[in-house]
Amino acid sequence: MSDTVVLIVRRVLLPVSLLFGLMVLLGMLVTRVFARTWPFTVEDAVNRELAADRTGGWNDVSLVFSTLASTQMIVVVTVLVALALRLWLKRWQEPLFLCAAVTAQALVFLLTTLAIDRQRPAVEHMDVSPPTSSFPSGHTSAAVALYVGIAVLMAVRARSTGAKVAWWTLLLMVPLGVALTRMYRGMHHPSDVVASFLNGGTCVAIMARAVLDRGLRWGRATLPTGRRPVVSAGS
Repeated sequence: MSDTVVLIVRRVLLPVSLLFGLMVLLGMLVTRVFARTWPFTVEDAVNRELAADRTGGWNDVSLVFSTLASTQMIVVVTVLVALALRLWLKRWQEPLFLCAAVTAQALVFLLTTLAIDRQRPAVEHMDVSPPTSSFPSGHTSAAVALYVGIAVLMAVRARSTGAKVAWWTLLLMVPLGVALTRMYRGMHHPSDVVASFLNGGTCVAIMARAVLDRGLRWGRATLPTGRRPVVSAGS
């Protein structure tokens, strides 16, 4: 087995598989084991309170955030940002990292919804419900992977602490807004969006370790940074 295949298994496939197992375990705990235990017993009350406070203005704001995290928008923004990174940095690591993080979270999300069957909150739904479980929130998970992924890349290149803080603050507002929006619009329980931060954030961490680690060499001659292969005189 080549070094590249081993690295893919160890750095990508195994961690993502473990994340999927963890998400399914959390889903079972939330929907079966602790469904009648606090704080899960008050989730419906939270959704009802949010639904009771709906106004025309907040409905419009929530629609904007919900649209930002729709499947079509996530795909478009990911592709555009990846292309911009490629043109700006003249290399593939950063675009690959971003695309891989978004793709991984989508795969974990989809497989988890197939394993966990959870009804959406018992309030009026402001969006058409896709044929997936309420656990976890796909919109929130995708927003976390995409915008936190961008924040990681931009913060690394920021020249001052203030700039780093600004990037993180600005880009974290999107997934936080999406999470609140999905609950406000009656599409998800609080625990659904909390689990989605775990999914999206972990996928960003996995792909950063696999793709952005500059001490890693993807190839048959994988060596730590600073080490070079010894070439014999007769070769």
